[in-house]
Amino acid sequence: MRFCAEQRLRRQLDFQHVRTHGRRHDCGAFMLWYARRAAPEASPSVVAPSIGEPMLAPPSISAPENPPADARLGVVASRSAVGNAVKRARAKRRLREVFRQYQELVPAGHDLLLVARSSLNRLEYREIERKFVDACRKIFPPAHA
Repeated sequence: MRFCAEQRLRRQLDFQHVRTHGRRHDCGAFMLWYARRAAPEASPSVVAPSIGEPMLAPPSISAPENPPADARLGVVASRSAVGNAVKRARAKRRLREVFRQYQELVPAGHDLLLVARSSLNRLEYREIERKFVDACRKIFPPAHA
């Protein structure tokens, strides 16, 4: 599965939303924050009639039935927590790859924030995978019909 640009948290407000309205799960080498995506504020595009024009009934404004968007990811690796630029880039690359491989475990319409710690780069990749999968299965249990 791909990890495309629409699946990335980019704006500072998105990061803040996950931190302020979301919950966190400690995975040891990284912290996983998660929150349901904030619904975009719908602003109806109704134009008021000009003076002298008759007032018509406003059109019925109904929200289109859009399926929820894919899960999105933001990755944070600070210099104080992880180290120099090479270590930070490696930590972010590893976390993005884990999300890319296991993104189906995160329900659509959720935002994740992975915050790297210094121990992340000392772990084997399989251990990082296991921690991420265990956390996702605990946070988002599969729905059985």
